[in-house]
Formats: sequence, C-alpha cells, structure tokens
Amino acid sequence: MKKILLLLQVFLTTTLFAQKWQTVFEKTAGKETVTYEQCIRYYKELDAAFPSIRIKEFGLTDAGYPLHLVLFSTDGKHDPLQWHKENKVVIMINNGIHPGEPDGIDASMMLLRDLVTGKLKAPDNVVLGIIPVYNIGGSLNRTSFSRVNQEGPVSYGFRGNAQNLDLNRDFIKSDSREAKEFARIFQFLNPDILVDNHVSDGADYQHTMTLLTSQHSKLGSVLGDYLHDVFEPSLYKGMEQKNWPLVPYVSFEGGNPERNWVAFYDPPRYSSGYATLFQTMAFMPETHMLKPFEQRVKSTYSLMQTFLEEATKQAAAIKSTRQKAIETIRFQQEFPLTYRVDTSRYDMVRFLGYASAQKTSDVTGMNRMYYDRTKPYTKEIKYFNYFRGEQFVQKPKAYIIPQGWHEVIELLSINKVNMQRLKNDTLIEVEVTKISEYRTATRSFEKHYRQSGVKLSTDMQKIQFRKGDYLFYTGQSADRFLFETLEPGADDSYFSWNFFDAILQQKEGYSNYRWEDVAAAYLKEHPELRAELDAKKKADEKFAANASAQLDFVYKNSPYYEPAHMRYPVFKLR
Repeated sequence: MKKILLLLQVFLTTTLFAQKWQTVFEKTAGKETVTYEQCIRYYKELDAAFPSIRIKEFGLTDAGYPLHLVLFSTDGKHDPLQWHKENKVVIMINNGIHPGEPDGIDASMMLLRDLVTGKLKAPDNVVLGIIPVYNIGGSLNRTSFSRVNQEGPVSYGFRGNAQNLDLNRDFIKSDSREAKEFARIFQFLNPDILVDNHVSDGADYQHTMTLLTSQHSKLGSVLGDYLHDVFEPSLYKGMEQKNWPLVPYVSFEGGNPERNWVAFYDPPRYSSGYATLFQTMAFMPETHMLKPFEQRVKSTYSLMQTFLEEATKQAAAIKSTRQKAIETIRFQQEFPLTYRVDTSRYDMVRFLGYASAQKTSDVTGMNRMYYDRTKPYTKEIKYFNYFRGEQFVQKPKAYIIPQGWHEVIELLSINKVNMQRLKNDTLIEVEVTKISEYRTATRSFEKHYRQSGVKLSTDMQKIQFRKGDYLFYTGQSADRFLFETLEPGADDSYFSWNFFDAILQQKEGYSNYRWEDVAAAYLKEHPELRAELDAKKKADEKFAANASAQLDFVYKNSPYYEPAHMRYPVFKLR
C-alpha cells in the first residue's frame, strides 16, 4: 500500500510540475499563441526557478516597453565574454519581429522549458540568447484578421511596430528604438549563429518548414564555404530525420518553380544580411502559412532543436572557422559594392510541391490560379544559390567623419565599431568624394525616399578637420559593416538611406544680375576658366543657348561656390 501511495505521490508531483510549465500553446491544443505579457511572465518564472536561466532588460522600444533577452547556460554563468573564452557556440534566437508570425515565440518557450527541466539534453558547449518578443508594439496590436493568408492561431499581433515600421527592414537605418537595442544585444552576445523565426507568404507546397540562410557567397571566405558545404546540409539531414523535410525559402508564387528559382538576396537591411557583416551564420526559418499553427510551431521547435544538436557536434569547427573569417575580413583589401546571381552555377533541391492549375473565379468570374492539393509532386529543381561580387572598391586606411554627423556616429558606436577622435584641429590630405549623379525614389519605403544610381568622382585634397572629429581605422572585425554603411554606392549604405541628404541641397546662391558682374570680373582674372566656358559652348548647343546654365558653370568653378554641396562628408585616408 505504501508503495502504491509513493508512486501516486510521484505521479501527482510530476503531473503538477508539468502543468505548471505548460504554455498557452499547449493548454489550447495548439490553437492559440501567448500574449506579450504572458510570455514575459513565463520567462521571469523560469528565471526564478532555474539557475541556468537569466532574463535581462535592455533599453525601451518604440512601444515604451524594454526589450528583454533571455540567457541560457547549463553552468548558470551568463557572461558572453566568458562564453567565447570557453569556446562555447553562442546561438541568438529572435522572435516576433513580425508578431503576426508568432511560431518562434511559442516554440522558444517550450524549447527553453524542456532544456531546463531535462526533457531535452542541454549541451554544455552551446549557449542561448533569446529575444522573447522583438516587436512589442506589433504584438500588443492583436487581432484575428491581418494575416489573411495564414492558418491560425486564433489571434496574433501585427507586422508593423509602434511606428508602423517593418522591423525586418530596419537593421541598418535603425529608425526604431528596437533596431538600436537589437544592435546592442547582438554586440553583447556576438553570436556565432543567428536564428530569426518567421512565417512565409507566397506559393503553396507540401513543406511545413522552409529556411532562408545567409547567402554563402556574400558571407564569403572559409565561413561561407563551411556554411554551404557542412553546416546547412547537416540541418537538412537533421530535419529529415525528424520528418520535417526542409527546403530553401520559397520566393516564387504560381507558375513553374523550375524556371529561375533564385536564392533570396539579403542585403543588410534584413537580419540575415546584417549578421553577415559580422561573420555570423544567420538563418530565417519560414514556416508555411497554410499549414496549421500547431504543425508550424512544432516544426519550429524541431528546427531549433536541430540547431542545438548540430552546434553541439560541430562546436569546435564553428568557432575556429568563424575566427578565421573574422581575421580574413580584417586583412581583406577590397569589397564588392553589389552582387549578381551567377546563372552558371546552381544546386539541386528536392521540392515537394503541388500542381498549379486554372479555374473560374467565384469572385470575378474570370480565370484564377489555384494549387491542386490532390496532385502533389516531388521534383529535383535547379536552385541558383551563387552570387558574384561586382564593383569592387579598395579599402582605405581609415574613414574620417566630421562630428556634426552624430546620427551616423551613434549607429557606428552602437555596432561596436572602433573609433578615435582627433585631439587637435588638423589639416589632413584625404580622398574626397563628390556625388555626381543619384536618383531619389518617388515612393516612400519604410519612412525613406531612398537614393540609388549613385555615380561618384574623387580627388585628393587637404581638408581642415576639427578637434573631436572621428577617425575609423580599418583592419578591425567591423570592416565589413564600415564598408557597407559608409560606401555611398553599397546596397544599404547610410547615403542610400538618406542620412547625408543635407549635402544634396545648395545652401547659398546668387541673384543673376549681381553674379553677372562678379562673374565677368572673375573670368578676366582667370582666362583658363573663360577658355573652358567657350569650349563648352562650342561643344553643347543647348548650353550655349542657356544663359543661366553658363552663369551656373562659372559659379560652380569659382571659390564662391560652397565646397560642401554634393561633397560626401565621409573622407578616406589612403
């Protein structure tokens, strides 16, 4: 009888323990996702109960709430610097960047719970840093209607944050407080692997989980090869064994996927492209929107479990390969401004799809496309996953930025770029860049009218810099970040995101009647400019017939013209 009572007591204790740590997702049989408040409370309770968990607060988000980071280490030590000294693989997991895609929020709660309670074997050589909910404002803006393509959960958050920004376009421009705090967290953790959980839009197919990976050609050096040849294939194998067959992120909709399936191009505005700038292997799991919420969360859990398993097995290789990549970047002397898909190379991908067909629309009465789930297929398809760098630019010895450009300085500082300040007013010979041509977008994109089509001219000049201006020597681990943000022609440069638009507007001018007299006197004193003016009139009929254009030509070739107009305020020390 005593034995029966003891077994009953153990059973009841175990049952109560399990019930205590059940998530909202589990309590509702996979139909609901946790609210923001419930999620943070859950992690705080885990923190109080288990020494391997610690929850930290970072700065305020646009929603007025602090951004949280949950740290997990089996030894109960939560110092990332020490983690790296001990060669532990640091995995950073970001959830809820689009809160209408909450799969990672619920899956991470269960994963961490299972690690601390022993349901999953917790590795000693891998540690975690988890952002429970990144877009808090979007999470609080909860409805059941904004994700019309998606199967569940019952209610969920909204894509835009408290400023209505898409935070997965904000990692470079950092218009949101969230992006600034993310950068602080990222630099605090210095992760070897970043996992940013999402749900897809687009085509219909059989796969529950798709995976967007750092573009290996852009990541480059030994780390890009290791990612493509070793680590990513191990994830595919691990998910196959768990009966969640993986496929690359599906970027097409409708038609025939055998036609030009090109890998997603991830410039640094996206989390995966941002992480690449710091030699971090990054992944965006994208569950399929039309699969039930329960399946999506479980597949996300399985993928994060697979990351842990493979990082545990490959820890030594991950750490050593990444360190080699960091050293390579420090000594690399040129970088490409842009990339283009290499159509001569491809991988073969097994795709589990559905046939598409046409039928009459019940809404319009016209033909519409649909996917016929009664006709599944399996095909090996060409996947164009190689990119070539273009427009290579030599790395300078240093960049110099006058202190007035404080927004740019702040972002470089947050991203842990090493910098110095000039101790005295100093005349320095530098390479000066002029913006010759540019195009401004006619439609707003995430608060900006972006610049593109940049053409430049350069020359060497002696410039007077002031005490306190900033000097950024290259040869540091942040070289790639410096290059991608400060070279005006790069995909997501600060120039492209309008940080330097003030130089595009001329601040001083002239009245034609007054400048006529001053210009005439100046031309008498400078016959070489008179010769240039006459030559240009002979070569260009329109110019010869335009008095204002001629006056402007003389003005812009005289000392009266302000030097700051169209002069890019990032100077290069060669």
